[in-house]
Amino acid sequence: MTKPPTRWRSVLPHLGYQLPPDITPPAANGPVTAHLPLELVRQSISGREWWDIPDEVADHYRKFRPTPLWRARRLEQAVGAKAPLYVKYEGGNLSGSHKFNTALAQAYYYKRAGVEELVTGTGAGQWGTAMAAACAAFGLKCTVFMVGRSLHDKPYRGTLMRLLGAELHASPSQATELGRRGDTGSTNALALAIGEAVEYAKEGERDGVKRAFCIGSGETYSILHQSVIGLEAIDQLQEERAEVDTVVGCVGAGSNFGGIALPFFSRHTDEGTEVPTLLAAESSATPKLSRGVFAYDVTDATGTGPMEAMYTIGSSYAIPPAHSAGLRFHGAAKVISAMRHRDQVAAVAVGQRAALEANRQFALTEMILPAPESGHALAAALDVVTGRDEQRAPGRGVLVVVSGHGLLDLAAYGQLLDGTIEDGGHDEEQLRRATDGLRRVPDELLQERAR
Repeated sequence: MTKPPTRWRSVLPHLGYQLPPDITPPAANGPVTAHLPLELVRQSISGREWWDIPDEVADHYRKFRPTPLWRARRLEQAVGAKAPLYVKYEGGNLSGSHKFNTALAQAYYYKRAGVEELVTGTGAGQWGTAMAAACAAFGLKCTVFMVGRSLHDKPYRGTLMRLLGAELHASPSQATELGRRGDTGSTNALALAIGEAVEYAKEGERDGVKRAFCIGSGETYSILHQSVIGLEAIDQLQEERAEVDTVVGCVGAGSNFGGIALPFFSRHTDEGTEVPTLLAAESSATPKLSRGVFAYDVTDATGTGPMEAMYTIGSSYAIPPAHSAGLRFHGAAKVISAMRHRDQVAAVAVGQRAALEANRQFALTEMILPAPESGHALAAALDVVTGRDEQRAPGRGVLVVVSGHGLLDLAAYGQLLDGTIEDGGHDEEQLRRATDGLRRVPDELLQERAR
């Protein structure tokens, strides 16, 4: 029987090249550095493959890991699948999503570094909820800036965060200068919430409390912590004597997709066998991997943090409102972006209506209501397993990760049932304007990793 992993697995030693370095943004006065615990820095840059999970983190993992994996036979029958469809479900913890995997690890490392309060930004609220829960677990204060539109649509996310002891601000807020200037009607709302958190945390200390900013999706160390998803899935598929040709996850910045997909990449390159297709399903409103450019861009609305090499639609791009707020980010993680540039991962954009319809089918057949974000992965997986995706054959099977539950997202499903849901596709001309001035990443920066 599968047991929770005792180690995280890094994909960096298996890439065959080094990730492009970060650069200083124009808005910064001199070089900038991320204020991270040293262990998180090491996990982001080291060529070391295996990292022991601290006992204190593993103790919490054992309360909800391993997470279930099953063959979705009723869904297969309903859609006329031509191959098996396997589901890995990450919604069965207090936070309701995969975000808890890295939130616990980060709270542990920041606590060891002497931090007493963690500050973060969140879109749909899954990350904010996970961080509030992790801070409660490790005795830290927590402050969350949540996209105001999402908080309006998902008020009980806010209730859960406050129940767990977090201080919650709807972004744009009056708590920061950036928030007082903000306008969610015309800006990247998630980048603004993150920017507010960055500004709020910059004081470093307030009322004698040492604080720090933390982030949960695009950073390399966060994706490392999420490797528990894929490591478990590999063992569970072996127990089922099953093999898959496609692995699918949704992408906001990349932690969910990276968690399920990258352990398969590491395993197969280690064995010298063919890697399954690693398919990143993104929102058609933020199609960075399928329509964006590989360039240096900022990660938040302050523009003062290190600029990263990423696939991006431009941080100035006005992302339309969507219920999948966790996917409403302009860029993808640097490791996911580099792999996309090297054709090591594939990408597809999915509309909001198709995502919610896939979730509705899943709820009716598999008796679990997924988060709106997860619907993008489910829709993409159903296209593959039924043969509707003309670029990818069903093969021996498809594995999809359902990143969290949708029980706090019922406003979205109400609009689906009312027929008022909108797809919110991208604007090609606006995308071109938002990316025109970005510095493209030269191929030579993806240097071959020294052996």
